[in-house]
Amino acid sequence: MAAFPTTTPEPPYTAVVFTSVRTDEDDEGYAAAAARMDELAAQQDGYLGIESARSGREGLTVSYWRDEGSARAWKQVVEHLAAQGEGRRRWYAAYRVRVATVHREYGWPAGRGPHPDL
Repeated sequence: MAAFPTTTPEPPYTAVVFTSVRTDEDDEGYAAAAARMDELAAQQDGYLGIESARSGREGLTVSYWRDEGSARAWKQVVEHLAAQGEGRRRWYAAYRVRVATVHREYGWPAGRGPHPDL
């Protein structure tokens, strides 16, 4: 997995926010499939990075793309389509995908004293 938080270019760019609730029953193959999707996404044109967190059954993954067209193209990659189907059949009790355009971003590096606005 890439460094956290992901370094992104100057906005605008596209963020795909995937929130999920895992099933209790079937975990077989999930970790391998998730790792493969991270690897495969990173090979796609327009990919900028990914951030992911999980707590128990709940998960949040945000992938960043140069533009909405790049994000749409990723959704249609054959191996990704197959993983989406497996997710609906076996691994997810529920999920939601949100696609947004990032117009502004800012941050503060850790270990550099108080935030300048404080």
